[in-house]
Amino acid sequence: MAKLRIPLYDVHKSLGAQFGEFAGWEAPINYTSVIEEHMAVRRTVGFFDLSHMGRLLLSGSDATRVLDHLLPRDITSEEGMMVGPTAFLNERAGFKDDVMTYNLGADGWLVVPNAVNREKIRGWLDEWIGKLGAQARVEDHTLDWVLFAIQGPRAAELMKKLGAPSEVLDLKVLRFRRNVELEAAGAQALIVSRSGWTGEDGFEIIAEASEGEKILLKAAELLKELDGRLCGLGARDSLRMEVGFVLYGHEIDEETTPVDARYWWVFQPGPKQDCVGCQALREALRRGAAKVRVGLKLGKKARIVPRQGDKIYIDDIEIGYVTSGAYSPMLKRSLAQAYIKPSHALMGLNVEIERRGKRYKAKIVDFPLVQPSSSPPA
Repeated sequence: MAKLRIPLYDVHKSLGAQFGEFAGWEAPINYTSVIEEHMAVRRTVGFFDLSHMGRLLLSGSDATRVLDHLLPRDITSEEGMMVGPTAFLNERAGFKDDVMTYNLGADGWLVVPNAVNREKIRGWLDEWIGKLGAQARVEDHTLDWVLFAIQGPRAAELMKKLGAPSEVLDLKVLRFRRNVELEAAGAQALIVSRSGWTGEDGFEIIAEASEGEKILLKAAELLKELDGRLCGLGARDSLRMEVGFVLYGHEIDEETTPVDARYWWVFQPGPKQDCVGCQALREALRRGAAKVRVGLKLGKKARIVPRQGDKIYIDDIEIGYVTSGAYSPMLKRSLAQAYIKPSHALMGLNVEIERRGKRYKAKIVDFPLVQPSSSPPA
């Protein structure tokens, strides 16, 4: 049984959400069907409540120094810029978590970790504040702030209908504005960014829960005008699978490095000389991948969705394992992500996935498996 409910649980219930558990949270899985919601994001616009994800405010005079010591990429940036996606690494360069960070200037940094790692990352930050003797503190706003994602080719239209000002509508990718009035919703957002995790153009909104309720109800009304949909985490998973984005506990964990995961965003343009895990990360780059993350595409007649742990073979030789799978409404077939031995990580190679004693043919393919329909302005 889930131990937490997202802040606007009752509002979503009134809007017809079907709930399920994800990372200890009771959250909307779908409203109509996962396929319908998925296709809305690719063709028009979808609205997600992602309030299960963490919202940690790192503030104080040493906030930047702490964050700089814990991230493998350069965080030099202006206020109003997002730095990420990046990651906190352990001393072996395995993932503590992949995170997005927001430069709030004198107010510090907002760190958004995955739901499953929220408490771990808060403890990690507190631990390093102590080790560094830093003047900094962490406040957890996950239960009183909401996080929405508006994604798809018509995302900017929905934002305009919500009453977003031109400086928000004109945002470049990974830029954000603070204290934004959404006039049509009669609400104020703490942060509105040009970002998302579906591969499509989009915006993310962070607001106090009371303000978020107004935004959600107005968006539910306006989506009908754009043939858009309220979306749950089911579509979120199939969307990220189509473009090859990772999920903590599946593609990445504390035993997997960014080199194995081919997750270059974590440390681009290159790992720093001095950070937690940076020495091990540089060694991993010199050594090369111990395993390689790839995509798998099954035939249209295959009536299975691969699951985490399914083994991958060539003849009688086991060469890898599935980390996650989903049905692609765009390609009308099942897809998966997997780790393959470097010796066999060959794009276009035909392999077999074993599920419950049966073998199913698949092909190794690169990411993205589906090209997004839209993209945010760079």
